[in-house]
Amino acid sequence: MQSCGCTEYSRAGRGLPAIEPGMPAPAGTGLTRRSFISRVSGLALSVYGASALGPKAFERGIAAAAALDPGGRILVSIFLSGGVDSLTLLAPDPAAHPRYATLRPTLGLPAGQGIAFGEDPGLRWHPAAAGLATLHGEGKLTVFPAVGYDDPTQSHFTGRHYWEVGEVNPGGRWGWLGRYLDRHGATDNPLQGLTLGTSLMPSIAAQQMPVATVARPHQYSFSAAGVEAPVAGDMIEAFGGLSAPDAADPALRYARGELAAVNRLREQLGPLQAGYSTPVGVAYPDVPFGQRLAALAAMIDAGLPLKVVALEAHGTYDTHGAQASTLVPNLQLAIPCLVEFQRDLEARGLEDRVLVHVWTEFGRRPQENGSGTDHGAAGIGFVMGSKTSGQMVGSFPGLAASDLDEDDNLRATSDFRGAYCALLEQWLEVDAGEIIPGAASFARPTLVAA
Repeated sequence: MQSCGCTEYSRAGRGLPAIEPGMPAPAGTGLTRRSFISRVSGLALSVYGASALGPKAFERGIAAAAALDPGGRILVSIFLSGGVDSLTLLAPDPAAHPRYATLRPTLGLPAGQGIAFGEDPGLRWHPAAAGLATLHGEGKLTVFPAVGYDDPTQSHFTGRHYWEVGEVNPGGRWGWLGRYLDRHGATDNPLQGLTLGTSLMPSIAAQQMPVATVARPHQYSFSAAGVEAPVAGDMIEAFGGLSAPDAADPALRYARGELAAVNRLREQLGPLQAGYSTPVGVAYPDVPFGQRLAALAAMIDAGLPLKVVALEAHGTYDTHGAQASTLVPNLQLAIPCLVEFQRDLEARGLEDRVLVHVWTEFGRRPQENGSGTDHGAAGIGFVMGSKTSGQMVGSFPGLAASDLDEDDNLRATSDFRGAYCALLEQWLEVDAGEIIPGAASFARPTLVAA
C-alpha cells in the first residue's frame, strides 16, 4: 500500500467514496443507494441498504421511531480530515519539553504563548483552540493527547479505514457504527445512521440496516401527495386525532396509532418548514460545517429519531507544506463550530442527549520539514459534551528520543478501539464485544461522567 498518495487524497464522489489506487476498499463499498423525499421528516434522503423497503415504509418507520424514543442518546462522529497536527493544537511547552524547540524551530508554538492545559502543565492550547480550552475547563471536553494503535500506518487511506471499521484490518467491510446499527437498529428508520454531507461516511455503513445521507439538512418541508397547503396540514391533523389505542380491531388500532405518530412528528417539524433558527447568543461561523451542525441541533430539537451521526469538519489538515498559513485559519473556523454546537444544545436543553467524538486518522511528525509536517503516528482526539468525564485519557508521551517510537513519531498512550468500546458501553449502553473485534483486550477509559 502506498504510504501517502496525498496528491490523490480524496475519497469524495457520488454516493460512496471512490476507491483510490493502493487503498483499502472503504467500508460499505457495494451498497446500493436509493433517493427519496420523506414527507414525514421533510428531508431529501439518499438511503443505503434495506432496498426491499419502499419510501412509504421508511416514512412510517421514521415517525414510529420518533414516537418510541423521543429523548434517546445520540453519538456524533466528526472527522478532521488529513491528520491534524496535535503538536500545534495542544503544544508541548518548551519549558517542560525542551526538544520541542529543536524539532519545531519555525512552526512550534513559542514559549509562553497559548493557554495552559490544566491536566498537564507541560502542554498548552494554541490560541486558535481557546474554545476547546474553555470547554475543558468546564469539564465538557475529554482529551486524548496521543491516541492511536500499535504498528501505525502512515497512510491516509489505511489509517482512516482502520478508524472507520474499528479494527486494524485493511479488509474490514462495515463501519463500526454500522455494526452497532446492525445489532441495535431498525429495518425502517434510515435516520438512525445519518451522514450530513453528499457521501456516506464509511463509519456508519451497515450491512443489514438502512442508513442515510442528507446533503442539505436545513431544507425542511412537509407535504401530502396530491394535497396542497393549507388543506394538507388540516387533513393530517384530523387523521392524527383519530387515534384510539383501545380500538377493538387490531388493524384499525395499528393504523390509527401510526397516524398519530405521523401527526406528532409533523407538529414537531412544523416550525422548521421555513428553515431553522438558532437560539439567541449562538453564532456559528458561516461555513458548511457550521450550517450542518446548526441544522443538526434543530433536527434533534425537532424530535427526529437519530442514533449516530457522522460528518467531516471544516478544513483539510494534511499540512506537508505551508502549514503556518493554512492550519490556524482552518482551526479558527472548525473549532468555533464545535463550541457553538455545544452552546446550541445547551440553549435548547439537549446537552444531556448528545456526545461528540472528534477524531483524525493520525498525528503529524514531531520534526518539521521546513514549511510543514509529514505523516506521523499518534494524534489528538476529543469527546465533547455535558455528559463526558472531562478527564485526559492517556498521558503525553514526551518528545525525547527515547520517548518516540522507532520511526521518531509520537507514541500512542491510548488505543482508539478502547475509546470505541467505552463509547459503546458507557454512552450507547451496548456490549462492545459484539461490535469491536478483540474488545476484551482494550482498556476502557472513563468517557461518560457517572
